Amino acid sequence: METSISALTAVADGQGSFTIGQTQVSPPAVGEVVVKMKAAGLCHTDHDSLNWGKLIVMGHEGAGEVHAVGEGVTDFEPGDQVVLNWATPCYHCFQCKRGNEHICEENSPVVAGGNGFTPGHAHLEGTLWRGKPIERSFNLGTLAEYALVKASALVKMTTDIPFASASIVSCGVMTGVGSVINVIDGGSEDSAAVLGTGGVGLNVIQGLKIAGVGKIIAVDINPERLTMAKVFGATHTVLARREDTGLLQAAETVKTMTNGRGADYAFECTAIPALGAAPLAMIRNAGTAVQVSGIEQEINIDMNLFEWDKIYLNPLYGKCSPRRDFPKLMDWYADGKLLLDEMITRTYPLTDLQQGLDDMLAGRNAKGVIVFD
Repeated sequence: METSISALTAVADGQGSFTIGQTQVSPPAVGEVVVKMKAAGLCHTDHDSLNWGKLIVMGHEGAGEVHAVGEGVTDFEPGDQVVLNWATPCYHCFQCKRGNEHICEENSPVVAGGNGFTPGHAHLEGTLWRGKPIERSFNLGTLAEYALVKASALVKMTTDIPFASASIVSCGVMTGVGSVINVIDGGSEDSAAVLGTGGVGLNVIQGLKIAGVGKIIAVDINPERLTMAKVFGATHTVLARREDTGLLQAAETVKTMTNGRGADYAFECTAIPALGAAPLAMIRNAGTAVQVSGIEQEINIDMNLFEWDKIYLNPLYGKCSPRRDFPKLMDWYADGKLLLDEMITRTYPLTDLQQGLDDMLAGRNAKGVIVFD
């Protein structure tokens, strides 16, 4: 008879801090899978989850091995190496039928409720903390030795790739690369500005390189980040000044690099609300601005920035269709077109999670990853 598994887990208290302790993970129910986690990427959303006002198993990026499968699961078996995906589609709702699996109306942990869990959709069964059911961040909870997830949250690894590198595909890589390949139709004659060259921005740059965009302009206030941006595919860089309100001065520099018109595309990857409108200043008339970082705060926008015929998009998760897109990313990795190993600055054991979060917040890492023995 199957029994629950004790798993070392990071649990946010909802009030700004977390605890490392043991959760009990139940055997998988119908349509569920238990994954033995091998690696979990760290994201700013993980730090945000400390203040979601309730107990929650942390983590939403990860890769591992299937440990057990529930009734009705035929696509996976124990031992399969998998990447986890937080935007789990149902395949039959209004949005899924229209190809918008990333905003599934049944399973999305953000579309209806926000903060990584949707009222009425959060998984409360299956994971216990101190004897009581606990939610899992984005219905995954990857900062734990074992994660109980829906089978639709998994994609098999299709190439030989280290677990640490595979883990970051789950969110940051998919968001950045997907916001290019699934959103714009760029080519060698086009130009693009990327505002902010942290983990997501670097992956936007990689997406632009894969798409064949000819001129890729990285914009940042950190010269070390700009040096890194060149490694990942930037052809030009602009060192912005912290006091440059709205990056309007940097926008003038971008215009001089693009025949005085502005870039064809601009991608906001800073997560700074005050820069939410900045990509509009970077693009030409009839250009496209893409807000990648997920800014949700109220901001003021000078409508003159929309003149003329400019488009402003806010795609979620790079418009991800996991079983379509994850294999592409892994194939590009195998072909040397997508850099993942180079993205990981440092790895940590789960017991050093605080150091990993501190390094992330201080900008010391392109990407930090928790690894499990």
